[in-house]
Amino acid sequence: MKKIMLLFSLIISISIATAQMKMGDSLPDFQLKNNKETTINLTSLKGKTVLIDFWASWCAPCRLANKKLAPLYNQYKNDNFEIVGISLDTDKTKWMNAIQKDKLAYEQLIDAKGFDAKSALLFGVEELPNSYLFDASGKLVAINPTEEQIIMQIKK
Repeated sequence: MKKIMLLFSLIISISIATAQMKMGDSLPDFQLKNNKETTINLTSLKGKTVLIDFWASWCAPCRLANKKLAPLYNQYKNDNFEIVGISLDTDKTKWMNAIQKDKLAYEQLIDAKGFDAKSALLFGVEELPNSYLFDASGKLVAINPTEEQIIMQIKK
């Protein structure tokens, strides 16, 4: 019996260590501070199409993606659509400067422990940028979706 319990504990610890969002998973229930020092809970966004976008100020491909996401957000923000940027920056000043420079009007959160951040581990983020699209019921419908996939989901 002890061996079975040990094996069960080992399996659980491995599955927690390699947590990763899968299609159909629900929008996770966790909270982070935004760039205005307000705590935001992701589940408060249920009822909207939500794009969770992991990025960092030092990531050149992320900064290029921001140039596409900012106008997309501005175009569809009144259509029950929300983008939440989650930065894995460890330097808050560089993060804040990037938000300003990239003119990001959508919600910006920070989990300042890089790839060891709880949110990155929960989603299974191993590279940046990395994004997750959730439908209005809070279910994951696409990982790293194209702009076309995002727009199709908004219009459903």
